Amino acid sequence: MKYLPKRALILARKELYQYLYAPAFYGAAVFFLLFCSIWLFYLQRFFSANIATLRPYFGAFPIVFILVIPVITMKSWAEERKTGTVELLLTMPFREWDLVLGKFFAALAVLTMMLLLTLPVPMTLMRMGDFDAGTIFCEYIGAFLLGASATSLGLLLSSLSKNQAGSFLGSAVVLMAVMLISQFTFSLNLPRWLAQGINFFSLAFHFESFAKGLIDSRDLAFFLLSTALFLFINTRVILFRKWN
Repeated sequence: MKYLPKRALILARKELYQYLYAPAFYGAAVFFLLFCSIWLFYLQRFFSANIATLRPYFGAFPIVFILVIPVITMKSWAEERKTGTVELLLTMPFREWDLVLGKFFAALAVLTMMLLLTLPVPMTLMRMGDFDAGTIFCEYIGAFLLGASATSLGLLLSSLSKNQAGSFLGSAVVLMAVMLISQFTFSLNLPRWLAQGINFFSLAFHFESFAKGLIDSRDLAFFLLSTALFLFINTRVILFRKWN
C-alpha cells in the first residue's frame, strides 16, 4: 500500500498529458469560462445590481458542471473499454485504487486548471467594490469540492459505459438530476421531511453554504464522503471487470 500514491501519481501524469493534447479539454475550458461570464454579466446583470458579491457567478458552477464534467470524464474508462486497452491496464502491476485514483487525480487537475482560469474575474472586480475576500475563498473551496464529487461520479459512470457518447449522456443526465433535484423541492409543496431527504442527495444544495461564504462541516463531510464512496464503487467495478 505504501507505493499506491506514487503509482497513482505516475498514472495521473500520463492521463494529464492526454487531456492536454485533447481538443475537448480546450473546448470545455472555453465553454466554462464563457458560460460563467455570460451568466454573471448578462443574465444576472451584475453591474445593474450594484452589489459587491460574486454569489451569482459561483451560482452558475453547478449548472455548467452538468456539461463540463462529462466532457472531462467521458474518455477516462469508456475509451479504454472501447479500444480494449483496459484489459492491458488490468494485467499491469497496478492495484484497482492505483488506476482509479490516477484517473481521478488527472481529471481533478484539469478541473482545477479551469477554476484557476476564472481568477481574473474576481481579481478584476475586487478593484471596483468592497468585496469580501474570505467569502470568495470559501466559494472557491466549495466549487473545488463540488467538482471533486461530480468528477468521481462522472468517472464511475464512465466505467459503466461502453463508449464516450454513452458516458457523456449518462453522466450529463445523472449530474443534472443530482445538481438540480433540490430546485424541485422549492417549487413543489412537499412535506418538510421529504424535502430535506431529497435535498440531502443534491450536490448543488450542499454547495449553497459555500456560495454564501460559509464552511458548514456537514456539507464538507458530504462532499468528502460522496467523493470517497464514488471512487470506492469505481474500484469495485474495475475489480469485477478484472475477474470477468
